[in-house]
Amino acid sequence: MAKLCAKGKAAAKRKFDVYPSAYANMYASAVCSGKIKPGGRKKKANGGIANSISQDRKRVSSYEQGGIAKGCGAVMEKKRKKTKKY
Repeated sequence: MAKLCAKGKAAAKRKFDVYPSAYANMYASAVCSGKIKPGGRKKKANGGIANSISQDRKRVSSYEQGGIAKGCGAVMEKKRKKTKKY
């Protein structure tokens, strides 16, 4: 059985709470063989911030256009339940 490289062993110790385990050793061997990069993905390619263009799809179905509801659970003000104050 071949020894694990230091880079893979260190990555497994950072990722898993219990290092000498089957999952940690499998991860370490994958890092050593080059199948996995130790850091993984850090962020989305284009920043990941939602803009108004991607939000347009959510506004397609609304009561005015004959749909059933607005996206994201939004409720029209006239359809909202009124709370009574006693």
